[in-house]
Amino acid sequence: MEKAVVILSGGLDSTTCMGLAQAAGYEVYPLTFDYGQRHDIELACARKVAAHYKVKSHPVVKLDFLRQIGGSALTDENIDVPHSGVATDEIPITYVPGRNLLFLSMAASYAEVIGATAIYIGVNALDYSGYPDCRPEFIEQVQKTLAVGTKAGVEGEPIRIETPLLHWTKAEIIQQGMAIDVPYELTTSCYEGKAEACGECDSCRLRLKGFAEAGYQDPIPYRNLSSS
Repeated sequence: MEKAVVILSGGLDSTTCMGLAQAAGYEVYPLTFDYGQRHDIELACARKVAAHYKVKSHPVVKLDFLRQIGGSALTDENIDVPHSGVATDEIPITYVPGRNLLFLSMAASYAEVIGATAIYIGVNALDYSGYPDCRPEFIEQVQKTLAVGTKAGVEGEPIRIETPLLHWTKAEIIQQGMAIDVPYELTTSCYEGKAEACGECDSCRLRLKGFAEAGYQDPIPYRNLSSS
């Protein structure tokens, strides 16, 4: 059985990737990053998701550098999380500089060590908040880098970056996940990182919109649904 590293945050998209990778026949190896994010609750969710899928190993990587440099509302307590709706014309302050580049680099290292042939990452270029490291162009360039900058790539078997959610709407993601029993009740997406999701930040709004359009009720608790 081939192995796949899954970058698992504990959120909706990455958990869907876990389900899709397993459904595709891979033995899944989740990799989670503790990078000083506000939403530490995601780490607990990631552990629950990993347990649900009965994985053999689940490293949680301490990556404090992103918290040290700040520059994002998700890592810098001096920057407020916005609640004004989903941004469409600019890169929002919730963008974490270089996050997916770092995550993919470390996932590639892990993949080489365990002999995984694929890395699953839940980037999405449709229903997302405008992050540059969620675009197809970014994934294509990292894939080229892995082909020339890793042992596996030089030997002619480059690690594939799998992005099954890339061109799906949030509703389509949820529909596909529900079809394979992805445990969305174990996940969270809120930027605030509280026990109850805020229902107001970009991530909550996108998630709630997706569930509504998919025809399902979101199974996690929310503090405020009035503006969603």
